Amino acid sequence: MTAPTPSPPRRLETGSAGPVGRAAARLASLLTGRRSAWAVLGVFVVLLLAVMGGMRGAGPVAGMDALPEGSESSRAAAIADSMEGGRYQPVFAVVTRADGDTLTAQDIAAIETLRTHLGEAAGRDAVGPMPSADGAADLVMTTVDSEADAETIDATIAELRATADASVPAELSVSVTGGPAVSSDIRGAFAGADFTLLAVTIAVVAVLLLLTYRSPVLWLLPLAVVALADRASAAVTDTLGEQLSLSFDAGVISVLVFGAGTNYALLLISRYREELHRSTDHRAALATAWTRTAPAIIASNVTVVLALMTLLAAVMPATRGLGVAAAAGLLIALVAVLFPLTALLAVVGRRVFWPFVPRAGAGGARRDESEHGPFAVVARTVIRRPVVSVVVSLLLMGVLATGLLGTRVGLAQDEQFASANESSAGFAAMAEHYGAGESAPHEIVVREGAAEAAVETAQSVPGIDRSSITGTAPGGWAVLSAVGTAQPESPEAIDEVEGLREHLGALTGADALVGGTTASAMDVRADSMRDLLVVAPMILGVVLLVLIVLLRAVLAPLVLLSVNIASSVAAIGLGLWVGELLFDIPALDVTVPLMAFLFLVALGVDYTIFLVHRARHEAAEHGTVHGMVRAVGSTGVVITSAGVVLAAVFAALGVLPLVVLGQLGLIVGLGVLLDTLLVRTVLVPALFALIGDRMWWPARPVPAGAASSRSA
Repeated sequence: MTAPTPSPPRRLETGSAGPVGRAAARLASLLTGRRSAWAVLGVFVVLLLAVMGGMRGAGPVAGMDALPEGSESSRAAAIADSMEGGRYQPVFAVVTRADGDTLTAQDIAAIETLRTHLGEAAGRDAVGPMPSADGAADLVMTTVDSEADAETIDATIAELRATADASVPAELSVSVTGGPAVSSDIRGAFAGADFTLLAVTIAVVAVLLLLTYRSPVLWLLPLAVVALADRASAAVTDTLGEQLSLSFDAGVISVLVFGAGTNYALLLISRYREELHRSTDHRAALATAWTRTAPAIIASNVTVVLALMTLLAAVMPATRGLGVAAAAGLLIALVAVLFPLTALLAVVGRRVFWPFVPRAGAGGARRDESEHGPFAVVARTVIRRPVVSVVVSLLLMGVLATGLLGTRVGLAQDEQFASANESSAGFAAMAEHYGAGESAPHEIVVREGAAEAAVETAQSVPGIDRSSITGTAPGGWAVLSAVGTAQPESPEAIDEVEGLREHLGALTGADALVGGTTASAMDVRADSMRDLLVVAPMILGVVLLVLIVLLRAVLAPLVLLSVNIASSVAAIGLGLWVGELLFDIPALDVTVPLMAFLFLVALGVDYTIFLVHRARHEAAEHGTVHGMVRAVGSTGVVITSAGVVLAAVFAALGVLPLVVLGQLGLIVGLGVLLDTLLVRTVLVPALFALIGDRMWWPARPVPAGAASSRSA
């Protein structure tokens, strides 16, 4: 019996024949037609404007600090808030002398006046003075209705601060702080910050597009379309935030829309300019560019959107909310670039590239960038010594990754703002003169019958200075306060929370729950770590599947994904080095690792898709290694430009007042540059040179000339 002949490996096909290819060609003709382009442009502009004007949601219900309702600290807070009078939260006026000396008798008299005036301003009793043991500080406390709307609370805090400033002589310094004051300062810091972020983002994109296109006109087109997409996405995500009760930061969504939308536009316009050198008909050139780049742009967008949707598996509300909102924003950016921007380019024609208007066969001496451009020269140099290139690249990334060694995860309360404010100044004064834990006591709820025993137990925990019963709540609960000695949210304060939970958890019949500022930070850290361990593998799985489908290979996606992981880890390490050396950021915020990993992997794979999608086409005619050289040469400028734009846009997050957002922008921005300049330009071509045709396994590239002979 003759053994069956094994079927040959599947061959690498690059043509656009078939129903999908024909449909894409028809759609491209519609987008670029003489009359149809105007119609498409009008329809989509009207749609975007209608979305901007018709969808007016209230926005996200909370920001990046949202905590799951089921966490222990959230359950403790819910019970404590139900306590009679629990809606009234304390605010403190911390008084010190400007010269740092001890307070005088005249100062104490002024503080008595301050207490009276603060009580009148708050409409509540004020308590004090409460002098510190060193005699250099004093406290006056009153309360604010925490259930009032944000505008009312902000007005109350502003009035208390104005009253405090007017009630003490010039030689005294007074800072109003406490929970409601912190929330008011955060809102005040973000007042106008979204506009500033948008303005900085638009300015950065405008400058970089102007430098990239070297045209006084062309840069306006993608910027205008992406700006419309950003405003439309803001309207959509605000509505989603209200309707679905989502938590997210709107600034991050805006950065993603601008960054991704500009990247898509760069890829499309770069290929359009390339085709204009081959065709006298700008509409035909644009149609060809659209059909050649749309698959890569769509694959890139789908990859990021699917990766974002894996965030629905997270338990942190801000992480889940960001996934939904960012996915919606990126889909709008995709539609805006592929349809109205393409139609707009068709309407204005090739003259939009003035003064460097590309023309077919101009002088016959145009340099072939895919063979002789600077990036092609780099790629050709790399493939001559691929082992050296791979080893050096991996060693460099390994060195950068050492920034992770010994890194503290979690920012203390006084480390979370990028700039000082009155609340943080007040907390610092309280920590210096009263003890660090006075500003944010641990909050404990226990069954009423176990309250006295819980007080004694809490006071026996290392680091706890004192504990007391502050009231009762419906359902038979007692609310306790335990004052620690450590700076809130610091590692030492977290040790105090762990000790309280351990000791009180062993107390029979107490059903104790430990909450408060530090407990909330501890729960955020635990839930964020859980999300990282669960969601990160899902992100990698999504990216791997998309690469397999796009490249119709198995080995190349595995290699490219491994490179992407290494690059992401190196980028986080580099961000930590730079953050500590240049910006004095002492630790990694607990929410940053997952967000940074998501953006670095999902956005980094964009450039992988742009490059390898082109390399796959080039390999059919020129072979795998030479095809990669041509792919690097032809896409190097646009990928580098896109990477610089995206890095700069993420760096714009640094204008926001929270360290966590600045840290995220720094890490992702540096990571995108690392990915663009090292990984796509050096490491990936070197790996393709080492592995060769096996990279496309189980497919194999069509031998040079075979594709043309078949088509002939």
